[in-house]
Amino acid sequence: MFPSVREVLELDPVRNGAPRVVAGERGLDQAVRWVHSSEVPDIATLLRGGELILITGIGLPPDDAGLRRFVAEIADVGACGLAVEMGRRFEQRLPAVMVRTAEELGLPLVELHRGTPFVLITQAVHGMIVDAQLAELRATAEIHQRFTDLSVEGAAPAEVVAQTAALAGAPVVLENLSRQVLAYDAAGGSAELLLANWEAHSRAVQPAGRTGHDAGKGWLVTVVGARGQDWGRLLIRLPVARDRDVTLIERAAATLALARLTKRDEQQDALERQAQSALLVALVGHTAPVADVIVRAKALGVHLERRQLVGVVLRGCSAGVAARALRDASLAGLAGALDGDLVGVLLALRAAEDEPDALRRLAVRVRELAGGAVVVAAGEGVATPREARRSLLEASQVAVSVRRPVAGPGDVVRLADVGLPGLLHMLRDEPRLQTFVERELGPLLAHDARNPREQLLGVLRVYLECGRNKSAAAEHSHLSRPAFYERLARIRRITGADLDDVQACLSLHVALLALDAQRD
Repeated sequence: MFPSVREVLELDPVRNGAPRVVAGERGLDQAVRWVHSSEVPDIATLLRGGELILITGIGLPPDDAGLRRFVAEIADVGACGLAVEMGRRFEQRLPAVMVRTAEELGLPLVELHRGTPFVLITQAVHGMIVDAQLAELRATAEIHQRFTDLSVEGAAPAEVVAQTAALAGAPVVLENLSRQVLAYDAAGGSAELLLANWEAHSRAVQPAGRTGHDAGKGWLVTVVGARGQDWGRLLIRLPVARDRDVTLIERAAATLALARLTKRDEQQDALERQAQSALLVALVGHTAPVADVIVRAKALGVHLERRQLVGVVLRGCSAGVAARALRDASLAGLAGALDGDLVGVLLALRAAEDEPDALRRLAVRVRELAGGAVVVAAGEGVATPREARRSLLEASQVAVSVRRPVAGPGDVVRLADVGLPGLLHMLRDEPRLQTFVERELGPLLAHDARNPREQLLGVLRVYLECGRNKSAAAEHSHLSRPAFYERLARIRRITGADLDDVQACLSLHVALLALDAQRD
């Protein structure tokens, strides 16, 4: 928004004054927020920072100590430069004490060897600032309008990211807390180069605060989340971040957070509007009284009262396949699409003893119709419609957590088959689990990202998998015991964890399993 001292020196009114920089060249890229002209020796009390001072020097102190104090005071309050017109107080050059002090403090000190009206310089610089501010206001208004339109239209994350890249003129990446890319726009560049080794690259980008610019890595970053629940980061590749860029990334992040909140209440596809799908959604989401669901199901020919109800969730087939499998297997129940790519089935059996055979018949027929390895997960059987939601939710959790291939045509997965890896896979998109992984392993992952030839995560994994047996772990790592012990010591320093403590190692092991689930 503001011109630099270097840019001001290139303006015609300044060039007409034959400027010569005699000190503080390293400060020439500072922003000029205003131009101030005054001959009072205590001008520092009138400044707020970012001012370029224009003087003739007639009011400066007569002695070296006073001149040194004058330069130091305006530098201390944040002035960005001092320009002195020669000929009134000083003839050919400024006093050496002023030059030395300005150089020590990095304050640009400029001699003007030809007379030029200060008002012309002031008008030119202030015109640049006002024009830049107007352009900034117009750009900010456009940003707010664009993202307001995207929010109203319910734009997908990919569309929000694409619009952000177009406004920034730079690549944009949306990632979750595990540094996995959810959406990106390369802004006309190479996507392969942008995303190459992304996790390690992202972990090295660590700006301060919720929104910050990592100048070393060249990324502007903000946290994405709402209602105290952070779930990702938005990054724009920018060597320098302006106020407009900060507004852009924060507005984009707010749009993404809002879209995530509202999407939870939307139907995911057209099948959910059909009768059986609507009933299943009502049961799972508590969007209708159970008594109403019972009546509507009965109208569809499915009796839920005085039945053994078993929630089943399928992954890898359509709702149409599930409905047909129910009919072909001569089973009563509801079938329809649930959230995402899951299909729900609520079996209504006459007796609890029928449950194993009914599940096997359903699984066999579903896989025959789908022609593939469909995951068939079942919840605990319940005796009343009011408990059906629990059975369906349990089946849904099991379905998304299955980590092993189907054993046979009639194979059905229950909660007891899931285990800890499956549970963590089930929770892999949960921001609180991602936060736990980052807390436990983040420093170690960042170390490995900075040191690709020394991967300590693998050493920790072997140590934990060997039950904290250092000798066995060293042998499995193909390292000498001293070398392995030294790496364990480095892991202890980096993570701050006591690797001899059972609870600390348990936390690290769970974090490793969760990391594996997130990377699958």
